[in-house]
Amino acid sequence: MASVFGHAITAMTATAFVSTKFNKWKFGALAIVCATIPDADVLMFDLGYSYGHWLGHRGFFHSIFFAFIFGFIIKSLFYRDFKLTSATGFMIFLSFSLITVSHGVLDAMTTGGRGIAFFAPFDNTRHFLPWRVIKVSPLHISRFFSDWGVTVIKSELYWIGIPCLLIYGFKRMLNRF
Repeated sequence: MASVFGHAITAMTATAFVSTKFNKWKFGALAIVCATIPDADVLMFDLGYSYGHWLGHRGFFHSIFFAFIFGFIIKSLFYRDFKLTSATGFMIFLSFSLITVSHGVLDAMTTGGRGIAFFAPFDNTRHFLPWRVIKVSPLHISRFFSDWGVTVIKSELYWIGIPCLLIYGFKRMLNRF
């Protein structure tokens, strides 16, 4: 998996494209929750689910289906004033859904693991993207603070941080025109 830092940076970059009529802090905090929540599936190990089970790590909670469910939940809980059928309500739902999808996309670009079940629960086949360039982050936080953790951070700075910085800079430049 990419680290929580890589997922959070991606979420914050996505918020640059959100309307200024929303509270940026609230939207940003919720975006980070959306971008990181799929890794809560590591708790499934404690419940007896294996990595390869559709509820296991990188399974259902990393899927596109889950992302749309979670986007709907976040929109419904925190932006109730906007009906889903309105343009604004739908864009809120879609934004949070796509930010949640970004988690699986980043993980599918890592050098480790068994792939992402993008289509769970309908299909548990695990997929990677052709570009597996992000060093896989350890599952346990204690292992993150090691030489490997430093390698992961360097990889994410290069493959996530720089592109996000360029996207954010491009967006700010467009806002000036």
